[in-house]
Amino acid sequence: MTQENTVHGTVAEGFEAVREEFTAFVAGERDDYEGQLCAYVHGRRVVDLWAGGAADSLYGVFSSTKGAAHLVAALLVQDGTLELDRKVTYYWPEFGAEGKGSVILRDLLAHRAGLVGIDAGFSPEEMADDRAIAERLADQKPFWRPGTAFGYHALVIGALAGEVVRRATGRTLQEVYEERVRAPYGTDFYLGLPESEESRFRTVQPALPSPEQQALIAAQPTGPRTLTSIAFNAHVPRPGTLEEYVNSRRVRAGGQASAGGVASARGLAKMYAAAISEVDDRPPLLKPDTVAEVGQIHSVGYDLVARTHKSYGLGFQATADMWHPSLGAGSFGHSGAGGSQAFADPRSGLAYGYTRRRMVFPGGAAPENEGLVRAAHKAALAG
Repeated sequence: MTQENTVHGTVAEGFEAVREEFTAFVAGERDDYEGQLCAYVHGRRVVDLWAGGAADSLYGVFSSTKGAAHLVAALLVQDGTLELDRKVTYYWPEFGAEGKGSVILRDLLAHRAGLVGIDAGFSPEEMADDRAIAERLADQKPFWRPGTAFGYHALVIGALAGEVVRRATGRTLQEVYEERVRAPYGTDFYLGLPESEESRFRTVQPALPSPEQQALIAAQPTGPRTLTSIAFNAHVPRPGTLEEYVNSRRVRAGGQASAGGVASARGLAKMYAAAISEVDDRPPLLKPDTVAEVGQIHSVGYDLVARTHKSYGLGFQATADMWHPSLGAGSFGHSGAGGSQAFADPRSGLAYGYTRRRMVFPGGAAPENEGLVRAAHKAALAG
């Protein structure tokens, strides 16, 4: 094992198998591997490991950002500020244009609104600005009849939820997250990275697909006007790459709530720990009824955008069904295109966060999470 591949950090008694799993994975990786793994059980940190970089390095976490956005929505539903079965137009009247007047908030959050992008596409400046995205989406006709199907609103769900939050509270989603989650819990998970923290950010590196994987990419039906290309804003003349997006200071500073978040594994895990457990003598952010609501599957089956089986709770991915079937029913979280994974499993008390610097092919939770999650969950159940 090279110096770069050395695993640092600690695990609590009973979680030694997690360190062994992480060490074995890192040993087989390229010398430039950087990644972090953190886990809590019932609010106590039990795994804190990293290789390459530093313990407090920050990485772009792509769609794991959506977990923070949906946690804000869940808190406001819990407060009574938002009501899931109200029409979105109750909060945001302009949203009703082009046949969207019947869409309820529950369907919006569950990727059922049919509003995955816009015909003309977004500019790079708009993609960094949730307010601009929301304004353009309000005038867009949905791509399917709302409520009849679902498809991953990959780059816009945070802007849609954020505009509802802003209309209901007078505060941006990012401001509510900072005030109610990040600042009081000291989580290293930012929706809007301050300039003072920029020195800790590690530039995202692109994936290195094998020749076989490159052939698979070339064979994908990603025409310029497919629903998938529109959802990923790939139908514009110069769409750019996902890593360029997260590596943009404009995106990091704005904290675009669909994919612009920056975090360490500690930050991801601590946010989910705080959602379901007492952490640092603070009560859980979510009450049991709210935990059950967000973890209940709302959309399951064929995803019109991803073109495969997916399942979502109230905005969050249904983690047990989509990624890790050994987890308890009602587990909720969100992975990211770069390979990050983060979730809470209320039945075992496990909160999990993983980050890495180099992106993985084809995106989503990196394959090493399979063994890492299994080891962490087994240890949590045995504790």
